[in-house]
Amino acid sequence: MGMNNSSVREDFILVGFSDQPNLEKILFVVVLVSYFLTLVGNTVIILISSIDPKLKTPMYFFLTHLSLLDICFTSSIVPQLLWNLRGPAKTITALGCAVQLYVSLALGSTECVLLAVMAFDRYAAICKPLHYAAVMNSQLCQALAGIAWLSGVGNTVIQSSVTLWLPRCGHRWLHHFFCEVPSMIKLACVDIHASEVQLFVASLVLLLLPLALILMSYGHIVKAVIRIKSVQAWHKALGTCGSHLMVVSLFYGTIIAVYIQPNSSYAHTHGKFISLFYTVVTPALNPLIYTLRNKDVKGALGRLLLEDREVGKSSQ
Repeated sequence: MGMNNSSVREDFILVGFSDQPNLEKILFVVVLVSYFLTLVGNTVIILISSIDPKLKTPMYFFLTHLSLLDICFTSSIVPQLLWNLRGPAKTITALGCAVQLYVSLALGSTECVLLAVMAFDRYAAICKPLHYAAVMNSQLCQALAGIAWLSGVGNTVIQSSVTLWLPRCGHRWLHHFFCEVPSMIKLACVDIHASEVQLFVASLVLLLLPLALILMSYGHIVKAVIRIKSVQAWHKALGTCGSHLMVVSLFYGTIIAVYIQPNSSYAHTHGKFISLFYTVVTPALNPLIYTLRNKDVKGALGRLLLEDREVGKSSQ
């Protein structure tokens, strides 16, 4: 019933920030700059991780996947957001909304699992240093990355399909800036309790379970470093894990507020701004966090720039 012919042809109206026109002008600049930083920063990480032989390690293999995720995730949302912020038209076609819903949820879910995989990699590097190369072999790394991507696809196939099949009875005003499950469910003209329970359960599995695994990994890391009782070991652990912890804190700290308690007064009032943070700001900050806090990445960037200068001189 939910996806009848009339509802498929209807455009959705993304209310977004239209009630604050002055804020829209500021947000347009902020989102545009953030999107540019996301594309450039994450592309640079992908390139140097692929080119530099010193970065051919499991950590940078997963970081490359994270950068690719961030580029695709923001690209599924930001172009439409910029279009809506720039002009009076706030519409998105039903097909465009469905594609955005499927793609953004798949990529967001994949990132949740991938961050847990990256935490396990840090655990293996610090707690099992002598066996690290054997444990984190290329086959396991590819399998873990594949599990992350497949879990995201599986989650979106179930959640997005159920959400789109809910009857909407002509409701087209979406009080959000993109098509996201919690806001799409609210358009339904039937009892949505079962859908909200399903969303809560899926959030427990793909948000809290990976977060629990991350906390367990870092719990073991802290225990291992405490046993060593070395300031140098603390610095090494902080340098190795600090960037990942910052990314986890930024991503999970915002997304949990929207998906775990979608009907809370806080999520209802500030939901759009919270979503703006994890869809636009966090992907732009990730490359900066990893490059500013990581000597390997800064070294690789330096070597890449030096090679470019030498090539430029030789060509002259």
